[in-house]
Amino acid sequence: MCGIVGLLCANSNRLDDRETVVRRMMRSLRHRGPDDEGCWVEDEVALGHRRLSILDLSEAGAQPMHSVCGRYVIAFNGEIYNHLEMRRDLEKVGASTTWQGHSDTETLLACIMHWDLDETLQRAKGMFALALWDRSNKQLSLARDRMGEKPLYWGWAGHALVFGSELKALRAHPDCPRDVCREALAQYLRFMYVPAPRSIHPGLYKLEPGAILTVVGAPPSTPPEEPIRPGGHHGSISIRRYWDLNVEIEAGAQNQIEDNDDAVAALGEVLGKAVQRQMISDVPLGAFLSGGVDSSAIAALMQAQSARPVQTFTIGFDEATFDESTYAAAVASHLGTAHTKVRVTDKDARDVIPHLPELYDEPFADSSQIPTHLVCRAARQHVTVALSGDGGDELFGGYNRYFWGPKIWDRFALLPHPLRKGLGKVIRSVPLSVWDA
Repeated sequence: MCGIVGLLCANSNRLDDRETVVRRMMRSLRHRGPDDEGCWVEDEVALGHRRLSILDLSEAGAQPMHSVCGRYVIAFNGEIYNHLEMRRDLEKVGASTTWQGHSDTETLLACIMHWDLDETLQRAKGMFALALWDRSNKQLSLARDRMGEKPLYWGWAGHALVFGSELKALRAHPDCPRDVCREALAQYLRFMYVPAPRSIHPGLYKLEPGAILTVVGAPPSTPPEEPIRPGGHHGSISIRRYWDLNVEIEAGAQNQIEDNDDAVAALGEVLGKAVQRQMISDVPLGAFLSGGVDSSAIAALMQAQSARPVQTFTIGFDEATFDESTYAAAVASHLGTAHTKVRVTDKDARDVIPHLPELYDEPFADSSQIPTHLVCRAARQHVTVALSGDGGDELFGGYNRYFWGPKIWDRFALLPHPLRKGLGKVIRSVPLSVWDA
């Protein structure tokens, strides 16, 4: 992963101070990009980048990067898996350029020059967060990938608009707010995390997935009373969607696959291509393996497309109730991966807890954050990139609550509304852990 930071001010005075602040913001993200750093300042805007080299390890992949025409400057975090296809698409329409390297960032800039930002992101398949400065129109654009895999925070520090990959980068600005947003706190207590578009601080926000934020000219000097949602605006700031999950769901509902075998074959093909794209790397990569359906499927698809044993990693616990390492070992043996088990003791887990505020920046109540950090730390000794099965339960309805919901509704749909309302309160009082048991 890389890290991006930046700021936009209403005037261009004291450029040296602006660079000093941005470099301070960059230093807070050194853990995201230990390989290189870059800073660019011009007039009212400053962009910074911390680099973890994955594709094109040469200086041709350094950022912030300028377009060939000189109009655009970009700071990009993420990976575009189909960027070579996008290069071929440019060649087909006679819009190709003399490539300086093979980084996906260079591909994005060339595509933006030809298609504009919206169409480029609609064509792109990957995970990303980016900041793009249009030098001709004095316009800043921030964008985030479809599902929100890569984080992007933005908001106000004094009269400056600031943005970055983590909240700690924004806090590095001397005027960044430190207060707690009461609305965000209420959402945290309800959902066990702070959902977008809010963050734990007032005036600082998460850009929603699949969205582009645009600032034309000088930014407003103060934040809005309520967070800006896609389709809304605040002064010179507007947010729009380039991709909408609801639209995709409706399109799928209108074109359903009726045959189960056809559905299984189509899903296998889609997953295989997705894994293949994400295995393109100039550095070592591996996979997290718990022995469950999701991580096992990813590891199997990786091994099927690899000429050598894939490096897999799992966490083992002394407490047998939580230990899944035997299942992971069985899957690894079956697939023929190069498997590493990291044994975690109670002390190991406790030692992580004091570091959680620094790791996550804002309240986050998922207990899996502790073993996730430990397995990532262990894997980093062997690989730079690791694939995982995270999100499989959400995408494919893997939690028991998804089965209980329709069953309960079928039984209670015909009851009078007051009775349904009372039963709803009872159901909501039951913890999710009970429904998923």
